[in-house]
Amino acid sequence: MGVAIFKDKNIIIASHNKGKVSEIKDLLKPLKIKILSASNFSLQEPVENGVSFEENALIKSSYVSKNTGIPSLSDDSGICFSDLNNEPGIYSARWAGESKNFSLAMLKIHKSLKRISNPSYNCFFVCALSLCWPDGQNVTVSGRIDGKFSWPPKGNNGFGYDPIFKPLGQDKTFGEMDPKFKHSISHRAIAFNKLIDLCFPGLKC
Repeated sequence: MGVAIFKDKNIIIASHNKGKVSEIKDLLKPLKIKILSASNFSLQEPVENGVSFEENALIKSSYVSKNTGIPSLSDDSGICFSDLNNEPGIYSARWAGESKNFSLAMLKIHKSLKRISNPSYNCFFVCALSLCWPDGQNVTVSGRIDGKFSWPPKGNNGFGYDPIFKPLGQDKTFGEMDPKFKHSISHRAIAFNKLIDLCFPGLKC
C-alpha cells in the first residue's frame, strides 16, 4: 500500500508543549489547512512507553486522532550526547522533571559531562514526526542534526535544550539563532520536509 496522501482540511498537533506547537505551526503555515492543537481538546497525555522517538511519536498521534476523529501530527524529539551513551535521548523531557525545568536539565548534562575524561562533546537532536488518521493509517519520519555541546547556555530563543546546542558549521546555539533560520536547518525541519514530500504534495501555497 502506498503512502497516505493528506487530503483533509484540519489537523491537530498532538502536543501540550507550547514551544513545539509554535514551531510546528510555523512549519505548517505554507499549507492550506486549519491547524489545531491538543490543548483545544480535553485530552489527557498518553503514556509514552515506546523505546524510540518514532514509537513515542506514533503513540501520541494515534491517541489524539483516535479520540478526536481528526488527523493528528505529533512530534517526539530530544537531544543525545555521545559521551553519555546517547542520553537523555527519548527521556529528554523527563530529565527536566514534572516542572519542565530545562535549566536544571542542562546543568545535569553539564555535570555529567564533567565526569567524563576527554569528552568529545558530540551531540545530536532527533525529531520523529508521526501523522496518523482516525482509521489507523500513519506515516512516521525522522530527522537528525549533529552539533556540539556549548556551555554556558546562550540565547533566549527556542526552547528546551536549544541554548546548549551548537549545530556543526554554525557559530551560534539554537537558542541564539533567529527562529526562521533555525526552522530552516533544524532536525524538525529535516523531518518535516520528508513528511511534506510523502504526504502533502500539491498543498504548498
